[in-house]
Amino acid sequence: MTIRVARVPYLSHEPFYFDMANRGLVLYDFVPGDIAPAIESGNLDAGPLPLGDSFRLEERMEPVAGFCLSAYRQTGSSFLFSKEPIDQLDGVPIGAPEEPSTSKDLLRVLLSLKYGIQPGEFTGVNDSPDAILLMDDQGLRRRRGIRGYPHKYDLGIEWNQWTNLPFVFARWMRRNDMEEREAALLEDTLYVGLEEGVDGLYHLNEPRENLLMLAKDIVEYIQGVRYFIGLSEQKSIQLFREYWEQVNA
Repeated sequence: MTIRVARVPYLSHEPFYFDMANRGLVLYDFVPGDIAPAIESGNLDAGPLPLGDSFRLEERMEPVAGFCLSAYRQTGSSFLFSKEPIDQLDGVPIGAPEEPSTSKDLLRVLLSLKYGIQPGEFTGVNDSPDAILLMDDQGLRRRRGIRGYPHKYDLGIEWNQWTNLPFVFARWMRRNDMEEREAALLEDTLYVGLEEGVDGLYHLNEPRENLLMLAKDIVEYIQGVRYFIGLSEQKSIQLFREYWEQVNA
């Protein structure tokens, strides 16, 4: 049986896929918010699920070891840009990409529970909102700021200052009916390929013009990313789940 894996085409996710095609895994490009529906419909077997989706689908899926995508402190790519300070955004609509994301869930938690204000509705980025949330490659391209938005908040820093913990944006999950042999192959491919994938980004010589990043910028960014769940990440997942359930009750 072919193992169908969601490939997220963002810089932060690149190391996951270093050795997958060579090992016979079939990759399909998905933005994070579309992975869970594809798994539920039977079109995918595994992928890096946004954290909220991993909670929602935990009866149908199992973690792939402890592989994840987390920010040690600052994300460098998940930002809230606003015209007013964050504690003055009560009910303010926030422009953001349309698809669901962990960054949206995290921002709702931060606004509701850290700052004690009512999160506004998410709207289109092109609607000239008073606040904008960008993440992943879009966030990287705008990491130096947006004209007209003097306040910039890295969501990882906001979480870390509040909890003293890293933040886990996604964790690798697989269908729980996957054969043991296939599950072992997926896990081994991540173990073997991930280190070389990260090392490859450390040794890039060419810039990424689409991200407005030099090779040294990429190294600095990847140094803040963690790909395996340790004790601090596990504590962070448990705490965020409590907050996530509270906000979504």
